[in-house]
Amino acid sequence: MTRSDSPVDAARRALLLGAAAALALALPAGAAPRELLVVGAHFARVYERANGEFSGMAVEIIRAIGGELGQPVYFELYPWARAQSMVAQGQADILVGPYKSPERLELFTFSERPFYQDQMVFFSRSSAPFAWDGTFSSLRGKRIVIINGWAYGDEFNAGIKDLAVSVTNSVESALTMLAHGRVDLFASNVRNTEPVIPLLALEGKVVPVGRTISLQRGFFAFPKRPEYDVMRSRFDRAFNAYVDSGELRKLGKRLNVQVP
Repeated sequence: MTRSDSPVDAARRALLLGAAAALALALPAGAAPRELLVVGAHFARVYERANGEFSGMAVEIIRAIGGELGQPVYFELYPWARAQSMVAQGQADILVGPYKSPERLELFTFSERPFYQDQMVFFSRSSAPFAWDGTFSSLRGKRIVIINGWAYGDEFNAGIKDLAVSVTNSVESALTMLAHGRVDLFASNVRNTEPVIPLLALEGKVVPVGRTISLQRGFFAFPKRPEYDVMRSRFDRAFNAYVDSGELRKLGKRLNVQVP
């Protein structure tokens, strides 16, 4: 189920959801259940909206198991930082696709199992190829851009502390910085980056460096609040059955998304 609220209406609705979460998730028998709000940012083939319609792996999974949740579900798209904040504050119910990190484990409860995985790699200009040996010391002198709010893994975070790293808010802006020579390397995941390259007419101009930085797994996440325990347990039971049936693997193959 989707909606096309105005930004003001969507924000007001999210605030009301947060205030009513404890009551709404513990409705007495016979009462009409409230809708669950699913939020996320644009993740290629995982969570997308075109012409008002939502699609992608996460949307298909939630629709497939929706009946087991016992509550109607609708979707909204927000900037990544805002989507995370809404779920952390209980203003939304399900966050699509976060990788685990120590910081996020303090904010969210994650689904028992991930539903997709990404290869994190560096992209460079084809006119300035870079053969990375896998050590962070070899990156000294390189200007690197990363995406605000993304998790790259503990090893990456430790390795870049003394390097020249800048932060931007989108894959598009990072690729533009790389193509124009403002940075030397862009750390990203293949799935989110490859579809953007032709949109910016950068085919053959930016290329992935061969070695993988890390393999990150994406989960569903929920507010870290006791009133969500029952709903989250229902979700995990339904999703685990979906995975065990082989449907997740079929979905990943159809949508060209790696699954764990």
